[in-house]
Amino acid sequence: MADNNNILEKLDGLVARFEEVSTLITDPAVIADQKRYVKLTKEYKELDDLMKARKEYIQTLANIEEAKEILSNEADAEMREMAKEELDNSQTRLPELEEEIKLLLVPADPQDSKNAILEIRGGTGGDEAAIFAGDLFRMYVKFCESKGWKLEVSSANEGAAGGYKEIICSITGDNVYGTMKYESGVHRVQRVPATETQGRVHTSAASVAVLPEAEEFDVVINEGEIKWDTFRSGGAGGQNVNKVESGVRLRYIWKNPNTGVSEEILIECTETRDQPKNKERALARLRTFIYDKEHQKYIDDIASKRKTMVSTGDRSAKIRTYNYPQGRITDHRINYTIYNLAAFMDGDIQECIDKLTVAENTERLKESEL
Repeated sequence: MADNNNILEKLDGLVARFEEVSTLITDPAVIADQKRYVKLTKEYKELDDLMKARKEYIQTLANIEEAKEILSNEADAEMREMAKEELDNSQTRLPELEEEIKLLLVPADPQDSKNAILEIRGGTGGDEAAIFAGDLFRMYVKFCESKGWKLEVSSANEGAAGGYKEIICSITGDNVYGTMKYESGVHRVQRVPATETQGRVHTSAASVAVLPEAEEFDVVINEGEIKWDTFRSGGAGGQNVNKVESGVRLRYIWKNPNTGVSEEILIECTETRDQPKNKERALARLRTFIYDKEHQKYIDDIASKRKTMVSTGDRSAKIRTYNYPQGRITDHRINYTIYNLAAFMDGDIQECIDKLTVAENTERLKESEL
């Protein structure tokens, strides 16, 4: 029973805060302060989930007590049968509910709810690595479609035989970073390349980096200090492209708050033929670039605190192998192997992400010792 009391105490301790937040988010002064309002509505949602769970938890404990009471005092067979069924159901539900509550009580990574920047680069293996980077990109496009997320390419450098030497895109939607962060690392492929005549299996690799996209108020950029240039985008595009200066280039002197050293950041954007849109994208990339730099210290701090197997933050770690001849995929962090490579490459990766999430949450639970 001690465990029950412990969980209830923790939940009871949150009731007052829940009531306080509920009142605050209706206060006009809070609503006017966008930054604070966003933070509080997020906290409200998390606490609301906990309050619903608390209600069900108290109800389940009460059901168990009531059913035991009936079984020890009631002679009527039908009543006893109903009470026994209620007792079985509630006793099955109780431990499940406790696990759910424990996970809700583990503080979520504040980055999880953010949009993400996805970068895929062909690694060792030349043309074949670029082709594989293209396959991974297609896999993520399909996955994002299935989640109802929006994926936009911000820059791409195509490989000679297809695929991409490098492709960078932004993904917007619900809880994108919290889902996609497990994809960061080196993805290794074993297959007979299209370019191979002897039918030998080659191994090549592509690296994936997923960064939380900076929100407007996370990074302070003095827009007056940005130097903008426009230039003509090259490439295919018929009559329009070479006459219109739609490409934009920005230069910005950024002072690193961690080291005090200033450096110039240069970003080019030529994706669309619409100059304002290119400007907007270049700004978003500048913001993310600075955010990533400033947050590297924050990420290092986190990595040193939680050396979980699942997200070590080490971008050179080999995380997954895709073996085509055997139709096999292995995730090395959790020793998870499946034989549905075709479906996986078609974007069916949620199950693997779920298993990684569970593995990480289990480690975080141990750390928080609930």
